[in-house]
Amino acid sequence: MSTPIIWHNPRCSKSRQTLQLVEERGAVTIRRYLDDAPSADEIRDALQALDLTPIQMMRRGEKIFKELGLSTDTADEDLITAMAENPILIERPIVFANGTARIGRPPETVLEIV
Repeated sequence: MSTPIIWHNPRCSKSRQTLQLVEERGAVTIRRYLDDAPSADEIRDALQALDLTPIQMMRRGEKIFKELGLSTDTADEDLITAMAENPILIERPIVFANGTARIGRPPETVLEIV
């Protein structure tokens, strides 16, 4: 069993709650994804682990989403590029463990994989 990884935003209450739940079960690697943005390839890997489409992994209420002219009709590759260039668009937190991943909304969702 590998150490879980969390894409974490310490300013987000759901991210902090999720981190606490994972830490209660052992070690965790924290990646502050806003400071250490994932590449387009890492986002593709995350999407595969989550079994989601790009739009499902995005924070559509963020101001930058509208500013970039993104919508549910935007091509997947364009959405992936937008997330790589503007990581604030990535839904948070995401926990990766044992070859799969979950978005911590609600935080308890991640317990099934850690």
